[in-house]
Amino acid sequence: MKKIGINKAVIAYLFWGAVTTILNIGIFMLVVKIGINYQVGNVLGWLAAVTVSYFTNKVWVFYSKYMGLKNTIKEMGRFFFYRIVTLIMDFVITFIGISLLGINSFIVKVVDNVVVVVCNYIFSKLLIFKKDNQDL
Repeated sequence: MKKIGINKAVIAYLFWGAVTTILNIGIFMLVVKIGINYQVGNVLGWLAAVTVSYFTNKVWVFYSKYMGLKNTIKEMGRFFFYRIVTLIMDFVITFIGISLLGINSFIVKVVDNVVVVVCNYIFSKLLIFKKDNQDL
């Protein structure tokens, strides 16, 4: 029975991850298309995607309950901290792929997002939305 719950969480995470990935890539490509530096596009896409991701992960993926303002701020702080960790990974991957290797920016961004989504799930499941964190 527990396996169904895990599969449901993974499916919800992948669905919302796809939504935020499309948002991230869409903003990234729009910024690149209008001639602004791709790293600016990375930051703008990241900000939009992480904001949407926090709320969708909290409500529909990990079912994290509202624990009062203080604990919600702590949870959100952990969420944004680990997303900053993966943003640094994002910068490194796009810099190497685009600037050093000259690979198409869309291809690099898609590969980059796969790596980031997997890392974000692991951080969310193990470090951010753990059930014992809800008693902070």
